[in-house]
Amino acid sequence: MVSTRNHPSNFPPPDAALTPSKALTKTNATRPRTSRPGSWTHTPSALTLTWLIISLPLVIWDMIYVFGRPYTMAGGSLSSPIYTPYILYGQVDRLYGIEAWEEHNGFTAAQTALNLIETVGYLGYLYIAYVHGEGERFGRRTLAGGWGGLACLLGFTVAVMTVSKTLLYELNDVFSGFRHTGHNDSLRLIFLYMIPNNLWLIIPSILVFVFGREILHGLAIASGDESSKPARAASPTKEE
Repeated sequence: MVSTRNHPSNFPPPDAALTPSKALTKTNATRPRTSRPGSWTHTPSALTLTWLIISLPLVIWDMIYVFGRPYTMAGGSLSSPIYTPYILYGQVDRLYGIEAWEEHNGFTAAQTALNLIETVGYLGYLYIAYVHGEGERFGRRTLAGGWGGLACLLGFTVAVMTVSKTLLYELNDVFSGFRHTGHNDSLRLIFLYMIPNNLWLIIPSILVFVFGREILHGLAIASGDESSKPARAASPTKEE
């Protein structure tokens, strides 16, 4: 029998014998990775993802048309069949028609250049959410810390840009005395101009509100506002 008379104290529990760093590593390895209660996280909303999936291909299609003029216009080598719908739209909105092209009106290309910046920003948002988010499903991937803040700020900034650019495009026609759209009848103007264009005004405005609310919520938590509770706080792990 081995004697233990000279041992100064009882043997410590296995976990207590570990150094603090090793104990912490072991604890983290045995618990599921969850956000700390009261912390701020960002999860892309269903509206955000749905809108980007629908709008980005349409915006890219539009950019190719504008930068590809006159080849993408009626009679051009790239017009049919890809850009056949633009023959009609160019008659509704003359900024997209042959008149603006022949007048060397640069407003159409200028707003399209901003579309390019927006598209890069939205793609960057989706990239951050996919690469740095946690979760099995892309639509449920949650971002915490710096990546969450960057994604939310980027989404907010680009959505504000979309609203501002769309409003500027429409106000340009209003303050020009409806020079580019005033020749249409009411039904043609509503269904072929107002409804399609105002989608890029209404939905991004909602996104501005959603992203802005999350940013303010995160700032409230960072400032120690105890009345602010996270929208998607994870439940704490139960101790055995």
